[in-house]
Amino acid sequence: MTTNLSSNTVVVYHSGYGHTHRMAEAVAEGAEATLHAIDAEGNLSEDGWEALDAADAIIFGTPTYMGGPSWQFKKFADASSKPWFSAKWQDKVFGGFTNSASLNGDKLNTLQYLVLLAGQHGGLWVSLGIKPSNLKSSVRNDANRMGSYIAPMAQSDADAAPEEMSVGDLETARLYGARVANVARQHKLSERV
Repeated sequence: MTTNLSSNTVVVYHSGYGHTHRMAEAVAEGAEATLHAIDAEGNLSEDGWEALDAADAIIFGTPTYMGGPSWQFKKFADASSKPWFSAKWQDKVFGGFTNSASLNGDKLNTLQYLVLLAGQHGGLWVSLGIKPSNLKSSVRNDANRMGSYIAPMAQSDADAAPEEMSVGDLETARLYGARVANVARQHKLSERV
């Protein structure tokens, strides 16, 4: 039996101003995943839905607006009741990420929503697995500077362009993508035993 299995990981996300898109790109780079964007009207292409159904791992991404996911992401989440009815995402590996302008911005609430969404689908959530950067010597570009354990959080100043995002936040996202894909590979291998 071969142990060199790859995983089919899909990142599905909404981005309002481009910051969450940059996080999605970093997550996808780490996971060697495909990206599927939810559009400004909250719709996902048919190809996107098919990719999610075929995926070993699904990673959700949304900005945090007013203490929760964007309405566009919520519309997608509500539409995911269709695969829920037939348990198409049952036992898949899940992850997620978010971004907001404020240091806190109630991002934890958004991540908890994503965990619950994965749970509704019977999925297996992957935590961040990176120690926080919380020493006096810590700097903005350190990995996990937000001190999250559940999944990556990023903070982007409200007047900053996506290109000005913290390198540390993007590296946290990239490392997390790799972690989710690795867990998905291990899970896929365990199902073959």
